Amino acid sequence: MLVKEVAEKLGLRALVAGRDQEVTGGYASDLLSDVIANAEEGCLWITVQRHLNIVAVAQLKKLAGIVLSRGNEPDAAVLARAEQEGLFILSTVEDTFTVAGRLYALIGAGK
Repeated sequence: MLVKEVAEKLGLRALVAGRDQEVTGGYASDLLSDVIANAEEGCLWITVQRHLNIVAVAQLKKLAGIVLSRGNEPDAAVLARAEQEGLFILSTVEDTFTVAGRLYALIGAGK
């Protein structure tokens, strides 16, 4: 399922619409080093982090996009960088546990 389809089905708000690609799974973590070590290419990363480094980590790991939980929104510089890189940044008012569960129910483990 493509990022836009996942966003629509889960009611996620697109802060930046990036390159639409297949979502292969999800990864929930607020530790950048954990995401670098363990997230798999094509995942949607669910986090409360909202600083510029999230874009760099998502690009490094070739993630499908970032979902900011609990209504978190990054500043304009983060949004501009994500747009420049073609990276989806999505937002939801739901907490990480809830959105991760809904993503899993929608696309499964991706394996």
